[in-house]
Amino acid sequence: MSVSTGPDALRVALVVYRGNPYCGGQGVYVRHLSAALVRLGHHVTVFSGQPYPELEAGIELVKVPSLDLYRDADPFRRPRLREIERSVDVLEIATMFTGGFPEPRTFSIRVRDELRRRPGEFDVVHDDQSLGRGLLDLQRDGAVVVASVHHPVSIDRALDLAAAPTASKRWSLRRWYGFSAMQSRVARRLPVLVTVSQSAKRDIVAEMAADASRILVVPVGVDTALWRPIPGVTRVPGRIMTTASADIPLKGLAVLLEALAKLLTERSDAHLVVIGKLREKSPIAGLISHLGLDAAVEFVSGESDESLVARYASSSVAVVPSLYEGFSLPAIEAMACGVPLVASNGGALPEVVGESDEAAVVVPAGDPSALFAALRSILDDPDSAQALGERGRARVTDRFTWDATALSTVGAYRLALSEQQC
Repeated sequence: MSVSTGPDALRVALVVYRGNPYCGGQGVYVRHLSAALVRLGHHVTVFSGQPYPELEAGIELVKVPSLDLYRDADPFRRPRLREIERSVDVLEIATMFTGGFPEPRTFSIRVRDELRRRPGEFDVVHDDQSLGRGLLDLQRDGAVVVASVHHPVSIDRALDLAAAPTASKRWSLRRWYGFSAMQSRVARRLPVLVTVSQSAKRDIVAEMAADASRILVVPVGVDTALWRPIPGVTRVPGRIMTTASADIPLKGLAVLLEALAKLLTERSDAHLVVIGKLREKSPIAGLISHLGLDAAVEFVSGESDESLVARYASSSVAVVPSLYEGFSLPAIEAMACGVPLVASNGGALPEVVGESDEAAVVVPAGDPSALFAALRSILDDPDSAQALGERGRARVTDRFTWDATALSTVGAYRLALSEQQC
């Protein structure tokens, strides 16, 4: 990747505790933001924990390995004694063994130590929602620290607790989400926060008690040359596509499954492709069996972006049924592909998909009957569905690009730098 240099070029350390390129938004955000920042002439080094991101050529990746206790092949693994070398390793293991999630805190400690070994190399440290205590140590060292907060994790916590079937499950969830209090404390002490929507900004103020005047709204983007309609590809009748990076209540997959079961009583061709992984003992697996949907639901993961674009091209409708979203990359990716979209009104989704522009059909979050009716309407009227998809594509190309995201993010960096100089 070519890099132009100039007197205004910034040296950015972009840090992410989980850079997974195939599920979740962190890897997508870091990959495309780093590339767009470089196109603007800035220098970017990415520091990441496992799983590591895929970056564009020419962008340095510094691996900051944890004990990787949650790897897909061996979740909640017990590391060998020889792997434990530092006090942060002990903290990571102890937190996992007592039911907590250590990575935001322990990654921030590890990346703090890594950056202390590289003094003076970076103008800005940009954290992607670890919000760990190690960031405050860097700030005390004199670093300018900016953080992205896509939405407050306390909202995930509340939705998971509401869905928990037993008191013991609620206790374990409270322990798991213990890191959310740390994140709020850190967020309140950073000079500038970046978030992705006005809805997310309101939630950060309400949930994290952060100062609204220090929160800048910078929507994320999509590569519209990649995420695009594919001429000549026939949409498969009845095919519904959704993305669920984790089968958790927040993503609303249970609501979509109930809507699908209703739809199958009228359309035998209805079937669902889920981009994500299904845990064998998850409530979602049980619900699929309970509703008799085993033959109508397919989970796929680990696919390339081009493969996902092809899947969108073959789908008759895409759905984002989330109970809450701070933004939603899957929504704008689907719209960029020209697929008619149904989205819930959870969180920022109406703001993102353009309900008033009729660029998507918006239904109440958590309402399977409303979702069923919207899906049936789109599947039964291909001409209106085509027009809906075209409006969605136009909205994305007008509003959501990574270059625009990078330009506004640089504005956040310069604001934080100017405040340090005051």
